[in-house]
Amino acid sequence: MLKYIIRRIISLVISLILISVITFAAFSVIPGDAVLAKLGTNATPERVAQLRTEMGLDDPIPVRYVNWLKDALHGDFGESTQYTGNSVQSLMEQRLPFTLTLCLMSFAVILAFSIPLGVFAARKKDSWINGLITVLTQVAMAIPSFFLGILLTFVFGIVLKVFQPGKFVSPSQDFTGSLQFLLLPAIATALPKIAMTVKFLRNSILNEMNKNYVRTARIKGNTESRVLYGHVLKNALIPVVTFLGLVLADVLAGNIIVEQVFNVPGLGRLLVTAISNRDFPVVQAVVLFVTAFVIVVNFVVDMMYKFIDPRVK
Repeated sequence: MLKYIIRRIISLVISLILISVITFAAFSVIPGDAVLAKLGTNATPERVAQLRTEMGLDDPIPVRYVNWLKDALHGDFGESTQYTGNSVQSLMEQRLPFTLTLCLMSFAVILAFSIPLGVFAARKKDSWINGLITVLTQVAMAIPSFFLGILLTFVFGIVLKVFQPGKFVSPSQDFTGSLQFLLLPAIATALPKIAMTVKFLRNSILNEMNKNYVRTARIKGNTESRVLYGHVLKNALIPVVTFLGLVLADVLAGNIIVEQVFNVPGLGRLLVTAISNRDFPVVQAVVLFVTAFVIVVNFVVDMMYKFIDPRVK
C-alpha cells in the first residue's frame, strides 16, 4: 500500500511539473507582446525596453520559467494586462468560488440521479422502461451542455419567467437566490454526464450479474435485491468511481462554456474574456489551475480505487 501511494505521489508531482512547463512554454511562443498589450502601441521604445526589463522578459526562457514557477507556487501569477492594477491572483479569487460552487452542484446532481437510475435500469433490463431510459440517455449524451443551457434559459427564463436571464444574483445580496440561479447551469452541465454515468453503471451491474459469485449467492437463497445491493453493487461501482472522477474533471472544463450562457461570473467567463483581450497572464493561470485540478482529481480517484479494491496493483 505504501509503495503504491509513493508511486502515485511521484507521478502526481512529475505530471504537475510537466503541465507547468507545457503551459509556460506555450504562452512564451504565442505571437504577441505583453509589454505592448499593457502600454499600447504609442509607447516610446525607451519605456517599452524599461518595462521588458522590469517584467524579466529579457531573460532566457529557462530563467523566466524558474522565476515564474517560484512565484506561482506562492500564488503570484503577475498582473493582468487587461484589468489594470489587478493581480491575477485577486481576479481568480473573486471568480473561483462561483465556479467551484457550480462544479459541486453539478456533481451533486449527477450523483443524485445517475446512481439510482443506473441501478433501476439494470433491474428493469428486460422491460420497456429500460428501453425508454436507453433512448433518453442517448439523446441526453448527444446534446451539448451549452445548447441545453440555451434551452433551459428559454424555457425557465423567457417562457416561465422563473429567473431573469443574464442577471446573476450575488450570494452577498441573496444567498438562496444565488443558489437557485446556479441550479439551472448545474443541470445543463450535469444532464449529459448523468446519461453517460447511467449507461456505464447499468452495463457494469449487468456484467457483474453474470459472474459466479452471483450464482452462488442465489443458490444460498438470497433474494434478487439482497444479491444486487449486498454483493453486486459494491463491485459494480469500482469502475464507476474512476469514471466519476473523470466526470468531475470534465464538469469543471464544461462549466467554462455554460458560464458564458448563463452569465455566471466564474473562471470560465474570466478565461474567455482574457483570451479575447490577449491577457496571457490570466489565461496562463486559469489553464494551469484547470489542468492541475484534473490531475489532482485523478490522483484522488487512484487513491480511492486502491481502498475500494485492494487487489489493484
